[in-house]
Amino acid sequence: MKILITGASGFIGSFICEEAVRQGFDTWAAVRGSSKRDFLNIDGLHFLELDLSSQSRLEEQLRPHQFDYVVHAAGVTKCLNTDDFFRVNTEGTKNLVRALMALKMPLKRFVYLSSLSIFGAIREQQPYTEILDTDTPQPNTAYGKSKLEAERWLDSLDAAGEPFPFIVLRPTGVYGPRERDYFLMVQSIKQHSDFAVGYTRQDITFVYVLDVVQAVFLALDHGQVGHKYFLSDGEVYQSSTFSDLIRKELGNPWWIRITAPVWVLRVVIWFGDKIGHLRGKISALNNDKYHILKQRNWRCDIEPARRELGYNPQYTLERGVPLTVKWYQDNGWI
Repeated sequence: MKILITGASGFIGSFICEEAVRQGFDTWAAVRGSSKRDFLNIDGLHFLELDLSSQSRLEEQLRPHQFDYVVHAAGVTKCLNTDDFFRVNTEGTKNLVRALMALKMPLKRFVYLSSLSIFGAIREQQPYTEILDTDTPQPNTAYGKSKLEAERWLDSLDAAGEPFPFIVLRPTGVYGPRERDYFLMVQSIKQHSDFAVGYTRQDITFVYVLDVVQAVFLALDHGQVGHKYFLSDGEVYQSSTFSDLIRKELGNPWWIRITAPVWVLRVVIWFGDKIGHLRGKISALNNDKYHILKQRNWRCDIEPARRELGYNPQYTLERGVPLTVKWYQDNGWI
């Protein structure tokens, strides 16, 4: 069986490539010419350069191939300009799917990696309850809006008489080796500070990268076409839990834990965005990040994934954080 994985050079994509090769798939990593391939030194992995900005170019690049499966993990999580989220996450998805359909690719399944962020700040009154797939999305980030727009476009294909075998996965915050955003927290704690926002209770969920990979291959094997699945490790944490576990794995360095009001974050973000635009480089503290940190309820219902996919997360934070911190140490990141 031949599989194509977009976003292969990224954090999640590189792990999907490893598992596809391990399972014996004829595995093709879709990359850009400028993509770093540090985590793609995998025996048996093939490369295919794809231009997701152009349907016609994609058709040229894909025409010599016949794929049985596609995992679409390509996308951007932060951008200087809001339009770039939609150009890459929404239009890139449309271009890829249109190209596959134009070529009459005999796909068995197309797995699209979306995000819990498409729902935004809902069910925010305490006691918090799980976000359900029947809830109405109210994305409060450009990233979430761009992912939701891509999902809705996929939904529209069937109504338009153009059925396409897609399945959507909606992971919550994904962490693990090679991940760079949560790494900033590890780095900060090693440097003796931890920063949190807001005094109202915050329920947070996480999912370790290998549990996302597990779900991808379950979906490829027997996911129900058109269905959408939340992914987490099945637990709910308080905002300090992740930091406490990181600190423990770092040997309990002394630290200062700062909890700031939300309005302070809003001011910091404003300056971060301005400086980022002046430098032409996106700041880790950007407008999307403000809404993510401000949001209080990240619970989600993973029972459909358990029931329909047989999804069984293996990594709680207590297991995943030590593995992640050790990887950062072993690879000289900290």
